[in-house]
Amino acid sequence: MGLLTPTYRLRHVFELTPQWVRREGIAALLLDVDCTLKRYRQSRLAPEVVQWCDRIRGSGVKMCLVSNGGGRRLRPLADEIALPLVALAMKPLPFGCRRALRLLGVARARAMMVGDQLFADVLAGNWAGVRTALVEPIAPEEEPWFTRLKRPLERRLLRKLPFAAQGAPEDIQDGSCRTRAAESVESFDSR
Repeated sequence: MGLLTPTYRLRHVFELTPQWVRREGIAALLLDVDCTLKRYRQSRLAPEVVQWCDRIRGSGVKMCLVSNGGGRRLRPLADEIALPLVALAMKPLPFGCRRALRLLGVARARAMMVGDQLFADVLAGNWAGVRTALVEPIAPEEEPWFTRLKRPLERRLLRKLPFAAQGAPEDIQDGSCRTRAAESVESFDSR
């Protein structure tokens, strides 16, 4: 699998259920923040994201926020949901993911990086040796110009990349991955 190939492609983090995460042997989720868990300009997480975090944590899965954003901006958000934070992670370099793994005390084989950017989150996660899940960005029109600049190339690559597992975890289980993956490509294309 190449460094730009995500293990999974999902519409949103909500598709990662505690049951599926445990069944896959994942003990930790490394979570990007901006456009993965919240809108870029939003200072707090939506209540449904907080509830999702609580369900995942309640199932015994560890989580850590891994962001290229600054700690001063993200620390209040991390404190609100009581998760460790690796700020200024320097993604696509693997250092932030590796630091999160050390903080959580979890082996690479039992972790997954979840994010919305192929050239930051997926590349960093793969380079760090963890599984990766690419989600559709939340409100990509709010992203900074340097992120929006990468999106057309990302869309082009997404059409061509193979995936280790396609579609949502439930789709993977019931074998309807191809349809879900095709819908996902169309949705990514519309960004």
